[in-house]
Amino acid sequence: MINKYNLQINPSLFSFVNNEALVGTNINEEYFWEGFSSIVNQFQPINKLLLDKRHKIQSQLDNWNKKNKGKEISIQDQKEYLQEIGYIVKEGEDFKIKTTNVDPEIALVCGPQLVVPITNARYALNAVNARWGSLYDAVYGTDVLGSLPESNQYDQKRGEKVVDFVKSHLDVFAPLKDTNWDQIVDIRYENNKIIFYITQNSSTTLQNENQIAGFQLNTNKTIKELVLFKNNLHCRVLIDPNHPIGKGDLANISDVILESAVSSILDCEDSVATVDAEDKVIAYRNWLGLMTGNLEAKFIKNKQTTKRVLNKDIEILTLNGEKKVLKGRSLMLIRNVGHLMTTPAILNDKNEEIGEGIMDGIITTLIALHDIKKKEGNKNSLCKSMYIVKPKMHGPEEVSFTVNLFYTIEKMLNLPENTIKIGIMDEERRTSVNLKECIRAAKSRVAFINTGFLDRTGDEIHTSMQSGAFSKKSDIKNASWIKSYENRNVEIGLECGLQGKAQIGKGMWAMPDLMKEMLDQKIVHPKSGANCSWVPSPTAATLHSMHYHAVNVLEVQNDIIKKGRKSSLNDLLTLPLLDRQNLSEDEIAAEIENNAQGILGYVVRWIDQGIGCSKVPDINNIGLMEDRATCRISSQALANWVINDVITEQQALNALKKMAVVVDKQNADDPNYIPMAPSYNTIAFQAAKELIFDGINQPSGYTEPILHKRRIEFKSQHN
Repeated sequence: MINKYNLQINPSLFSFVNNEALVGTNINEEYFWEGFSSIVNQFQPINKLLLDKRHKIQSQLDNWNKKNKGKEISIQDQKEYLQEIGYIVKEGEDFKIKTTNVDPEIALVCGPQLVVPITNARYALNAVNARWGSLYDAVYGTDVLGSLPESNQYDQKRGEKVVDFVKSHLDVFAPLKDTNWDQIVDIRYENNKIIFYITQNSSTTLQNENQIAGFQLNTNKTIKELVLFKNNLHCRVLIDPNHPIGKGDLANISDVILESAVSSILDCEDSVATVDAEDKVIAYRNWLGLMTGNLEAKFIKNKQTTKRVLNKDIEILTLNGEKKVLKGRSLMLIRNVGHLMTTPAILNDKNEEIGEGIMDGIITTLIALHDIKKKEGNKNSLCKSMYIVKPKMHGPEEVSFTVNLFYTIEKMLNLPENTIKIGIMDEERRTSVNLKECIRAAKSRVAFINTGFLDRTGDEIHTSMQSGAFSKKSDIKNASWIKSYENRNVEIGLECGLQGKAQIGKGMWAMPDLMKEMLDQKIVHPKSGANCSWVPSPTAATLHSMHYHAVNVLEVQNDIIKKGRKSSLNDLLTLPLLDRQNLSEDEIAAEIENNAQGILGYVVRWIDQGIGCSKVPDINNIGLMEDRATCRISSQALANWVINDVITEQQALNALKKMAVVVDKQNADDPNYIPMAPSYNTIAFQAAKELIFDGINQPSGYTEPILHKRRIEFKSQHN
């Protein structure tokens, strides 16, 4: 460790900051580490007090819930007790947020949002480049048409169905006068207008010619690309008579490219496994590459080495002949870790690990200077802002802590106040019940609020662990508190003036293989007034963008603003308990095994391979995106059933052993996989057991302490 201003810093992290992150920022190495030490000394003790308060409140709730378990306790009695212990704070007068210098992708453009692990450079580049996606490819390669492609060879009949599907969507996106897109034989630029020919002698135009954003021309003045837009989202119609698809198309349309992932969250938290300085440097180095624009990834594809880099901006001409630039990449937000975890990468003067969230805040902001101060080239933020999504904050006091931390980081790095915008994850119960006051605490910085159903459910279970047995996970999704939670997030956000200044988001579609089902269901998010929603892949982003073509979110929001807040705090506080429901032995067994399989399938890759986000088959063999949030709900659900005598520890252990065999088989083709059965004594299996059987003692039911401890143990044994 390297000693610097009462800090002990891991040499690899120290070298990265000094020799890579600071280079080109005009910030002196000594100045930086002195300022870093000062921030740690100021904020670490406050951070600890906030965590102590969490523990105290949880202890009070556990005692009260034990005392009243089985009794008919009114919601009013619950509210009064929660107010008494400071869990619910008094809601103040109405206000509007004052956030300024917000990029259009945050303030004005409604669309999909990708979340991607920052530690995987290839995935990060894919996500950021997913600003644009081929609708032809998205429909052809998924189950949108009702089935998947039967082979890797191009299927002409399937391709024709894809073209029909896409042109039908163009009829909705940009309808033509008196005809449909499948009747068009030519598209020309004539007399400062775009003309669509049905035959050589008859033509038409768009019903709304204001939807034409611009075009690109070939050297012979024919149209190479026509760019349309609706609801602030663009659609690029590519025309190429020499393309395999274009030459068989009446109008030589070779592809339709949709503006897809308008923004992307580069994740340092739930989807990664960063337990030490080595891991954190990988995360920070990739973030640096994205901010400088130099990140690249090389990989083998189809037996050839492929290099991926960041897409460039797209230049088009408007009908007036003026040049217009469309950004080629998603707007990048970065998700730091929350307040709970500490990191061995840096120790303080008491030889204690410092708060990982404090370290994230300082170093990710330092790295963002490379974009903020960029004078030329492709920029992330055109408004010289940076966007930090801050997860797992409990109530307004913890939001205030983050705001003060960001203000102090700005002073240290000589940035204007409120350069750092905050994204508030509404995923903890104490934040949900106090959402308005959480927003107030960040009213000059907030640029994002987002629901997170899985973490929120995990906290719901842990907070009220001693109240009784909770319903099955599938039933919890239909409970009254969920509807109130999702609606209040939008209603309160709009009430506080987020429209036109900030994103109001919804959570992840967790089944990346079921795109037809996503198209059928996820339209509820824009219909709810949310101007962004999470998707698991670039393909999903392209398909989900169609929902924002169909729904004008601004109009939906205006209607909600007019009607005012409707959702009930009483519903939000209604616990989804089993009460007197009788579950059959088969139902209980299925629920245990489904949870056990999800936990094991995720944990074994986390511990043994450092993979923080996995597609894990559920008990019905449907691939689900698993991260720490899904692991939290599954482990807390089983812990709750054990504690409340729905099942025994032995039943849970038997299910773990049974599912370990299943998970081993699912990973049999992975040469790096370490089987859990038949010994059941691997570090990963022990971690899964600990998550369940010591789940009640984990702070807020979080999985990080156990996963970090066990991953470090694994690395020490295998290095």
